[in-house]
Amino acid sequence: MKKLLLSTLTLCFILNANAQSPCTDGRYASDVFSDFDLTSDIEFGQNSTWTGGQYTLKMDFYEPQGDTETERPLLIWVHGGSFIGGDKTDYDMVQFSKRFAKKGYACASINYRLGFFPIDSANAVKAVVRATQDLRAAIRFFYKDKQTANNYKIDTNKIFIGGSSAGAITALHVGYLDDACEIEDYLNESTIQSMGGIEGTSGNPGYSSNVHGVINGCGALARYSWMEAGDIPLCSFHGTNDGTVTYNRGIVNPGIPLMYLDGSRMLHERACAIGIEEYFYTYEGEGHVPYAGDAALMNLTVNFIRDFLVLQLGCNETPLQPENPPSEEAILYSINYCDGTPVDEICESVDLLEVNEVNFKIYPNPSQGIISIDSDYEFNTIRIFNIQGKELMYLDGIQNGSNIDLTKFENGSYIIQLQTKSGVSSKATRFELIQ
Repeated sequence: MKKLLLSTLTLCFILNANAQSPCTDGRYASDVFSDFDLTSDIEFGQNSTWTGGQYTLKMDFYEPQGDTETERPLLIWVHGGSFIGGDKTDYDMVQFSKRFAKKGYACASINYRLGFFPIDSANAVKAVVRATQDLRAAIRFFYKDKQTANNYKIDTNKIFIGGSSAGAITALHVGYLDDACEIEDYLNESTIQSMGGIEGTSGNPGYSSNVHGVINGCGALARYSWMEAGDIPLCSFHGTNDGTVTYNRGIVNPGIPLMYLDGSRMLHERACAIGIEEYFYTYEGEGHVPYAGDAALMNLTVNFIRDFLVLQLGCNETPLQPENPPSEEAILYSINYCDGTPVDEICESVDLLEVNEVNFKIYPNPSQGIISIDSDYEFNTIRIFNIQGKELMYLDGIQNGSNIDLTKFENGSYIIQLQTKSGVSSKATRFELIQ
């Protein structure tokens, strides 16, 4: 039996109950349209790929069939695929687009530049930057249209971006990475500028790329500290057993051993700590993007996103219960309000250390099979990966100075990571095994 837990929604504003709700006639809160119209392969820009070729950026646009509204909220969806695969027609992106179009939203599912080589940290970061530049170009496309032809009838004060996995990573970085200097620990200034800067050159220059909320499906941010007080609202949903994009903080798999990201739980705690409006759902015991292969979880996830969106639109709606609940147990599905004080106790006790504060040493290095670890902080978990980023060993209950037997491993290079009791993960440290 699956057990689904809803973590606390932190809302740090007061709704005006007397205001006219845009959901009064059911629009945005329920399926008020029986069908949708789809316009495929709309070109919104182009840019150079990692190989130097030119790539034309395209989107699929979904809108309510027969709609006469001239100011519609827009949801821009970004597919997953580890920045090397995936497409705007992926199942979860199509489902989100169809379902929300029937509720009265306009939706765009976009493609973006994929691929990177060689497989290393710097090139992975470049792939993320390229994806964010392409998403920003898509956002600017709709601002440009609004100020010119107005073909798509978008309310540019109500643009939301989101996606699954790599798409969620892309949306999070567009939402919270707002200064090139923030990524200079990963790419130097000249490299960033040669790529076109944060905004990029993928199309529609001179228009805004501002958005009004991020929908994070099993994604992560390079550093939760990039989220700052006053930033845009966040809606997150993530499985605790996600082995691809970690729920907490760690290596992305399949990925780069030195590429660490802060998963949804870390972002939730950061949002609580600094008062960002945030809506968080935990799929207890589930893996990566579980809603893509489970109809009940897809229904639940759509309802959860719907509840986030109607609040952003100023609606005062009763939260929806999942259709066909995946469990016989009652599912907590409630909204909690606060005035800036975190209501989830984890927000008050979490150790918000930066990743580079958790230091440790491995000795001897190189090793003949037995290693010991000395850390500045108390830790209880050790994870060891091969150089391709595959996890080979997970140990808990380990103390400083304990001997770890790796004699069963083949000679070569490995990556080790520690995790403190509060869930903070260290940077990677590489060691050599020579037996």
